[in-house]
Amino acid sequence: MRHANDFTGKALRIGDDDRPERRDSMSGLFDKRFLVTGASGFVGACLARRLVRHGADVHVFTRPTSTTWRLKDILSRLKMHPVDLREREKVREAVHHIKPHVIFHCAAYGAYHFQQDTSVVTETNFLGTLNLVEALSGVEYDRLVNTGSSSEYGPKSRPMSEADLLEPTTPYGVAKAAATLFCQAKARAERLPIVTFRLFSVYGCYEEPTRLVPYIISSCLSGRNPELSSGHFTRDFVYVSDVVDAYMTAAAATLPPGEIINIGSGQQQSVQSVVDRAIALTGASVRPQWGKEQPRVFDTTTWTADAAKAKSLLGWSAKTNLDEGLSRTIEWHRRRPDPGVSARPTPAGSRK
Repeated sequence: MRHANDFTGKALRIGDDDRPERRDSMSGLFDKRFLVTGASGFVGACLARRLVRHGADVHVFTRPTSTTWRLKDILSRLKMHPVDLREREKVREAVHHIKPHVIFHCAAYGAYHFQQDTSVVTETNFLGTLNLVEALSGVEYDRLVNTGSSSEYGPKSRPMSEADLLEPTTPYGVAKAAATLFCQAKARAERLPIVTFRLFSVYGCYEEPTRLVPYIISSCLSGRNPELSSGHFTRDFVYVSDVVDAYMTAAAATLPPGEIINIGSGQQQSVQSVVDRAIALTGASVRPQWGKEQPRVFDTTTWTADAAKAKSLLGWSAKTNLDEGLSRTIEWHRRRPDPGVSARPTPAGSRK
């Protein structure tokens, strides 16, 4: 297994975990040329790190405002392209230069509390996706995985199914839903190898520090009492290594054009249960300060994936239980250097 140096100079495994790939279905996959958009973000970075670990030819799109702390130790092994997905002609030129075989489209804007510009939400999530798909015209590629969101569904009273009516409650959810439906329509009409993953609450190493799990863990490790909204809200938490497995499986699989697939654990956890487990696993003596944050419009007591399609089409299901995933994430937080973006302890008690 290849290694690189982390920011402290110690040996660091490039991959996000030690999980071996299923070599039968992955044979030849890492000989292909990959393009990862949004590679400086949480999921995109974990995908890039897994690909680099296996020696793949990895191209990434970055913007001048991109922060690359998640990629700092592997930058020399990535081919960086300064491309803003909102700039249609630059996207087309870059895609035709790279000629990728597999595209993991993870670029997004609007998922975090500090990303509130509605115009940018629409331009990045919808127009950016349109520009990317159109740019691939004339390029022979094997798979495009468009990254959608469970926010496309809006609140439901039961596990969310891919066939459910979409009732998003935020501009981000609306823009993501539009991008998903565009990809589905385009793929079906032209028989293109495009699928969409609707991700639920992904957590793990390299997550945005202000989100619930890293915020709770950092509070525990620093002895700060976390400030939160309500412990009764729920999420379907799915560990990032399992999510990366799903992308790799989709890249090698034969799937109907335009499929939409939920990527979640199929089990919901309350915010309070996650907080309690993190405190127990770290051995911290902090006391959560409930009611310090206002609930968000999307907060609900029911939020979980119907993950049956992922199992039937990909043979995929989440393998990492909450305690195991939290333990791995806690260990990563204990040993990681400060990326320089976690100094502001913005409470994220109810954020997805």
